[in-house]
Amino acid sequence: MPRRALSSPTIHPPFARYSHGIAVPAGHRLVLTSGQLGIGADGVIPPDAEAQADLCFAAIAAILAEDGLSLADIVRLNAYVTAREHMQGYMRARDRHVGDTSPPASTLVIVSGFTRPEFVVEIEAIAAAPAS
Repeated sequence: MPRRALSSPTIHPPFARYSHGIAVPAGHRLVLTSGQLGIGADGVIPPDAEAQADLCFAAIAAILAEDGLSLADIVRLNAYVTAREHMQGYMRARDRHVGDTSPPASTLVIVSGFTRPEFVVEIEAIAAAPAS
């Protein structure tokens, strides 16, 4: 049984491309990532939120690959941006990277900042796949 998106007709529909909930069937393993910041392996930090989010998703993909999972296996995202104007760039990147399957459960929060002022996005993920 694959994961299922959960929604109730008694609550307001999602504001963007995410699911209110995701049911993960028994027999699946979970992989949880730490929050990933928009910095390349070369140490370069792009100035805009969308490019930083792309790097966050690339890092998450690399972490998930270590256990044989991919971005398509994400069931939950927590994302943080430092200002309202960074939300759209993050959401464009998220929509590109999470694929065309049912979108994961998701939270997006505006925070006052990160460890360095040039960071404007941080993303953490939970992914699930059948136990091997």
